[in-house]
Amino acid sequence: MNKSFPMEFILYGLTDKTELNIPLFVIFLFVYITTVVGNVGLISLSITQKHLHKPMYFFLSNLSFVDLVYSSAVTPKMLWDFLSKSKTISFLGCAIQMYVFGSFASTECLLLGIMAYDRYVAICSPLQYQVYMSSILCFRMVVVAYFGGFVNSLVHTVPAFHLNFCRTNIIDHFFCDLPPLFKLSCSDISMNVVVLIILAGLVTMSSMTLVLVSYTNIVLAIVRIQSAQGRYKAFNTCTSHITAVSIFYGTIFFMYLRPSVRNVLQQDRVASVFYSIVIPMLNPLIYSLRNAEVIEAVKHYWKYFKC
Repeated sequence: MNKSFPMEFILYGLTDKTELNIPLFVIFLFVYITTVVGNVGLISLSITQKHLHKPMYFFLSNLSFVDLVYSSAVTPKMLWDFLSKSKTISFLGCAIQMYVFGSFASTECLLLGIMAYDRYVAICSPLQYQVYMSSILCFRMVVVAYFGGFVNSLVHTVPAFHLNFCRTNIIDHFFCDLPPLFKLSCSDISMNVVVLIILAGLVTMSSMTLVLVSYTNIVLAIVRIQSAQGRYKAFNTCTSHITAVSIFYGTIFFMYLRPSVRNVLQQDRVASVFYSIVIPMLNPLIYSLRNAEVIEAVKHYWKYFKC
């Protein structure tokens, strides 16, 4: 059978109600601007403020970079489509969007696991924290996270764009993602689906296992702390990460690791909006509003610019 590769795809978008395009454009433009400002701000603070030159903020700055990239892989195109009559994306553009988004989303998943380990060492071995979490080790762990994310996405993207697309070229989504792309193919996608489930499960469960083991030990360590103030302070250092982990993994499990159910396309789009656009905006807020060191750095930055 000859392979059929469309020159371009048409993205269905969030909704077919044209009267909602302008309101949605305004809402998501605000969300994207907040995402860019928040994540660029955290990266800048982590680099320029010496008291933030710690492993925790090194990981946080990488998390902000990852959020910024994978949000930018999706949101600008979606904003453009709200104002455009033609919601087309080229075959190559679709492949690039899918690869970039998949790479950095997978990297974020792994980074969250690494950050849980960082919190475990900080609470359970505070005196040896700087020794255990050396600059070289932190750098290596981040490189592993990026490498794992890039390879994971490559394994999915390359086979997906070698499928035979002999049906409609309309992707029932607002960006190029694997599940809606599979629906356009008349090739046998069983192996693609199996690989997707296995690797998504491997990346998610390996990271989640690290999170669960780390926080089990953290809880045991906190329980042994004598003073209530000490317990509160120790637990408070983890609340931001716990919140981010719960939101991210909860959405990913809903999207990719649930049984296939019919008539849930709208639910899928809502979940996709959340993890691809909203979470990258929430993360800098989650890690900033309850973090005294970040708040102090922002105040220092503000005084500097006022001068």
